[in-house]
Amino acid sequence: MEIVTTDTVAGEDIEESLGIARGNTVEARNVGRDITQSIRNLTGGELKGYSELLTKARNEALSRMESEAESMGADAVVNVRLETSGIVDGGAEVIAYGTAVRLK
Repeated sequence: MEIVTTDTVAGEDIEESLGIARGNTVEARNVGRDITQSIRNLTGGELKGYSELLTKARNEALSRMESEAESMGADAVVNVRLETSGIVDGGAEVIAYGTAVRLK
């Protein structure tokens, strides 16, 4: 499965557009992570615990998008985008979406 942020797959022709494929997840912080990240926030530097949490969420959203595209019969997903938003206090949603296509 090709997953690209461009509107075409290099060296390939798109035969058919199958619609939007998407995947999302909502991840919540935990108390232990909040305590360690609060200390880091006071001293400065990257909040690695939160970076890891969002990386996990992005990977999960992309995986779910890919699974949906496969179920649609797609060979690729083009114009892939990722968005993050706060959904509840202490939780964030990550959504991945793009156009599922069948290649020639």
